[in-house]
Amino acid sequence: MQPMILFQFKYNSNIDNWKILDDVVMGGRSDGNFKVNTDGHGEFSGKISLDNNGGFSSLRYYFETVDSSKYSKFKIRIKGDGKTYQFRVKNDGSDKYSYIYSFKTSSEWQAVEIPFDEMYASFRGYRLDIPNFDGKQMEEIAFLIGNKKEEHFKLLIDSITLE
Repeated sequence: MQPMILFQFKYNSNIDNWKILDDVVMGGRSDGNFKVNTDGHGEFSGKISLDNNGGFSSLRYYFETVDSSKYSKFKIRIKGDGKTYQFRVKNDGSDKYSYIYSFKTSSEWQAVEIPFDEMYASFRGYRLDIPNFDGKQMEEIAFLIGNKKEEHFKLLIDSITLE
């Protein structure tokens, strides 16, 4: 089966469906930003603040329902800053919870493989007692940083595919 490209960044990528959601929604002070940089990669960067019980920034991509039942994993090509991030997926954009997989970045380009069945359900930092992601469909993916410390961050994203 051919991989399915969910998103491939280029100089002229339309990023209208990519949105930042920081802890400011609950009173925090973290500040995330997103753009396509001069090299044509998605650049998610900013500063995490623990003020007012904050501590996270996320970048979410919303899309029409994708039938992902023939695939078993995500493959993301990224370049980070040595920090740990979460990759998240939602079956349905209206779900309150996400399925999560944590990964550590390096300062080199890397391909991170994320098996669907290793993504566990979580809501507001609490693991839920429901089965892991079944991979049948999806409507939202996200990157999140929230390592319980104040820090600057920068994650470059090249592509996100299903395999």
